[in-house]
This record gives sequence, structure tokens and C-alpha cells, in this order.
Amino acid sequence: MALRSDWSQRTCSMARGLDILGDAWGMLVLREVFFGNGRFDAIRERLRVADSVLTKRLAALTDAGLLTRRPYDDGGRTRQEYVLTAAGEDALPVLNAVVIWAEKHLPAPSDQAHMYVIHSTCGRRTSSADTCTQCGERLTAENTSWHSLARTGAPVQLATAATKAAGAIKAAGDTNATEDKGTAA
Repeated sequence: MALRSDWSQRTCSMARGLDILGDAWGMLVLREVFFGNGRFDAIRERLRVADSVLTKRLAALTDAGLLTRRPYDDGGRTRQEYVLTAAGEDALPVLNAVVIWAEKHLPAPSDQAHMYVIHSTCGRRTSSADTCTQCGERLTAENTSWHSLARTGAPVQLATAATKAAGAIKAAGDTNATEDKGTAA
């Protein structure tokens, strides 16, 4: 990403990780794909982001191996949607940590501006990014939901890596098409 220095060759693991995960637009794109919203137009509408910005972030996340493109038929032609790879799915604790930290330390501008990490297996909210604080089970995309009050009335089961969730992402993307637009979670 040309907006800053290239940290990909640094000797510090955190610097190398931040080279990929340290961009706000990139993290919001990952949020959308975890919500099952992997089509370019749908991501652009949800985030209210310029085409050029979104194109660069999707390319960077794809080049880094967090996303991959998968063809779909839009009724007249074949198009591409973005889905998580195993490496993208492994970024879930980072996104969970940001959500949990923000809920704990930042004031919400409205009653609807909250997002919670839910362990789907026990149905409880967790305050840990990688382990359910209620039952102790490790959190994965398969057993985690996010509940964004601004987005839906109920928690949304997260999308998983493309190899595990071939049809689920399309169904979730179709559901998201009717939601409110904006960068709100």
C-alpha cells in the first residue's frame, strides 16, 4: 500500500503483521467479508468508500493471502466475489480484539453503535478475542457471531474460509443487501 512505508521485510513480527492488518480500510473490508458480504459493489455501498480505495485494499488483502476471488453468476455474466482464505480466517482474533477494545474504551455515539462478539455454541457474549469467557471454548469463524446493533437485530454467523463455506457466503451476502448502508458495523 503506497500510503506509507513498506514494513513487510522488517525483523519485527508486529511490524510485518501491521503491514497487512494495520490499515483501517483493510480491516473494514475484512469485517465485511466475515459478515459474508464479499461482492465489490456491496462492500463499496456498505463502507461508502471510493472505488479506487476499495480496489487497492482488496488487491492488498488478496496479494497478502487473506482473501481470494471466487466466480459467481449474477444472472447474465460471471463476476468475482471475495472470500476468506485460511490466513484471512486466522485474522479473526485481531478483529475481535479491536471490537472488544472499542466497546470497553470508546464511547458509542448512539445506542445502536455497538458490536459484540458472541460465541455461537453457548450463545453468550465474550470479552476475549480468542476464547469464550463463558465456557472456555476457542473462538473460530465457525463458532463465532458478531452482533452489530446498527446492522441487524440478531447476531450474524461469520463466514469461514472459502474451502469450508462454498455456498454460505453467497447466502449471507444476499441477506446483507437489504441492510442499512454506511461504515457502521
